[in-house]
Amino acid sequence: MRKFAIASVAAVAALGLSACSETESTDVEATTEEAMDDTAVAADEAMAETEATAEDAMAATEEAAVETEAAVEGESEAEAAAE
Repeated sequence: MRKFAIASVAAVAALGLSACSETESTDVEATTEEAMDDTAVAADEAMAETEATAEDAMAATEEAAVETEAAVEGESEAEAAAE
């Protein structure tokens, strides 16, 4: 009896899944594509922000190096930057 009940439940579930309309399938595909597009946009924005932060850090490091060299060598920052 249990096997029959389990088989009945499985059959009802299978019929329920097969009854899904093509519209629902299309909606799922469209939603998936939109989510993928949103993820790609977010990744591009994150990459741009990371690049900008790296450029700022490199500029700050260069400026600090010039200031340090000028102080150690007793030069002006312009002289230190020229080297």
